[in-house]
Amino acid sequence: MSEALPCVDTSTPAVVLKFDPNVMHHGGLGVIRSLGRIGVPVYGVHEGPWAPAASSRYLHGRCFWQPSPDDTDRVLAGLKRLAERIGQRAVLIPTDDAGAIFLAEYGDDLRPWFLFPKPPRELPRQLAGKYSLYELCGQLGVPCPQANLPGSLDAAREFAAGTGFPLIAKLTTPWRHGNGKLRSTSIVADEAELDGIYRACDRGGAGLMLQEFIPGGRGQDWFFHGYCDASARCRPAFTGVKERSYPAHAGLTSLGRSTPNPRLRDEIASLLTRLSYSGILDLDLRWDARDGQYKLLDFNPRLGAQFRLFLDSAGVNVVLAQYLDLTGHVIPDGEQVSGRGFLVENYDPLGALGYWRRGELGLRSWAASLRTVDETAWFARDDLRPFGLMCVRMGLRLATRPLATRPPARRGAAGGAREPRYAAGRAATGARRAVLSQPPINPDLTTRQWAPRSHKKETKV
Repeated sequence: MSEALPCVDTSTPAVVLKFDPNVMHHGGLGVIRSLGRIGVPVYGVHEGPWAPAASSRYLHGRCFWQPSPDDTDRVLAGLKRLAERIGQRAVLIPTDDAGAIFLAEYGDDLRPWFLFPKPPRELPRQLAGKYSLYELCGQLGVPCPQANLPGSLDAAREFAAGTGFPLIAKLTTPWRHGNGKLRSTSIVADEAELDGIYRACDRGGAGLMLQEFIPGGRGQDWFFHGYCDASARCRPAFTGVKERSYPAHAGLTSLGRSTPNPRLRDEIASLLTRLSYSGILDLDLRWDARDGQYKLLDFNPRLGAQFRLFLDSAGVNVVLAQYLDLTGHVIPDGEQVSGRGFLVENYDPLGALGYWRRGELGLRSWAASLRTVDETAWFARDDLRPFGLMCVRMGLRLATRPLATRPPARRGAAGGAREPRYAAGRAATGARRAVLSQPPINPDLTTRQWAPRSHKKETKV
């Protein structure tokens, strides 16, 4: 499963930054594998040693830490200590909205230690915010669904009366309130559900946006992944179709297909130039047959968890493109590879169940779709441990969920205040074993290099 690119200096390390407390997030694992396979020393921020991604064979070092992006000074200090531990400047890659926003607004102090894009300071927050994105679309003339920020339950009911049911309910700032009992996106079937969601958001202090539901169907849910350099040139640029999601029709991609769409690609590339955007991005869109337009649903100013679906003929995905660009390499030209399928093993069976309940999917058609998959989120023959740990954690989650009575721990409590702890990854351990297995030229020097402490043990960063 080598992904080697010719004539690439991979000596610059990379750090995968994760604020989202979802231990089952597979996007970070995709980054670790994409860069680790070409020889980049990759370091990751993880919840703990039992996080599935933390067990990857391509991980050089692990920082066990659950920082809160609201604690700016602590995050900056922790990242600087990690940089000192690494010992050289590294490419920094956030995997969630909170990380992208933090780096845009507070990252200037980190630039002596890290390499990362520099979009306009307020832009990532504006794009990630659901209602602020809607307002921006209005200013730029970008097609999008109607939306409303109801100030009262009566206002919410009035908007629903005008658009009709079903409609979409979204948290306005999902990176702040989307990690507990509130879903970041929900399909609202009737007024009773609307009342329940509005009251839950009101109790939780979360902003709620209501959005028009655009009728869809097979092949009408699209997404766009790309990387923009400092001049806002988007290369590579990929388009794909979301075939299934979890929850059904209103969640993350559980089965996606790489499908070139020149019209959509060119429309988004033009928008990115107007925004002066730089960095990795992930957009969700839906084709509206009523007026023949692609409507922008979400703009995520960071990598999409399913980014490894996309590859071009030069062997480049968006993470490799960012690494090459930030380390002074030329991004090779390539055409999008069409037809590739991507499956998220732990979520697609659950999503498929939702489609089956709606009469939209049968057992045979689901099984047939699995035979068209080229890339999976977790399983990889050359890196099996993350898949095994994912299966164990999903099994425990399903077994204990009915017994759970306590709400999820809030970020910023014990997890956010904990000091970061460092431990070597499997890649570093393997390299160390290879060195020690060779007859040393100078036994005394070799002993002095490795004897002082075992990097297998966790140490404070």
